[in-house]
Amino acid sequence: MLEIRPNCENCGKALPNNSVEAMICTFECTFCIDCVTNILQNVCPNCGGGLEKRPSRPTRLLEKYPANNNTILQPIDKEKFKETLDKYKDVKPNER
Repeated sequence: MLEIRPNCENCGKALPNNSVEAMICTFECTFCIDCVTNILQNVCPNCGGGLEKRPSRPTRLLEKYPANNNTILQPIDKEKFKETLDKYKDVKPNER
């Protein structure tokens, strides 16, 4: 089951369950669409995979299966990320 993390790991922007701006990789690293588009260029800085729109949990199930409320904030070190970005930015996510 998805954790539904509450914020962008890079900039800290709130990404509640119903956010249409939340993006995740297959390991559930969570970023806002602005960071994915303008900084990450659709490359997860943690695994190198692509990022997709995160689904939201149906409201009626939130009480039984609540979204995660643990904030993860790990701003991107652009210098360290540059090598990963250069390696994967021109490779389709399903071919990385």
